[in-house]
Amino acid sequence: MKVLNVYRSEPDETTKKLVEIVSRDRETDSFDLSTANPDYDQLVDKIMDADKTICWW
Repeated sequence: MKVLNVYRSEPDETTKKLVEIVSRDRETDSFDLSTANPDYDQLVDKIMDADKTICWW
């Protein structure tokens, strides 16, 4: 199972620990929305490629 983690802001320690738990023994990818100009086309491609997408605010 491939998990995509989408970050709205810089993850804090709690978020990092939760990501570690849900990503254990799985293929993972990430996307950061807090950049100046996120590449939404790339985000859509990553979402379509993932089995599960988790958004972290």
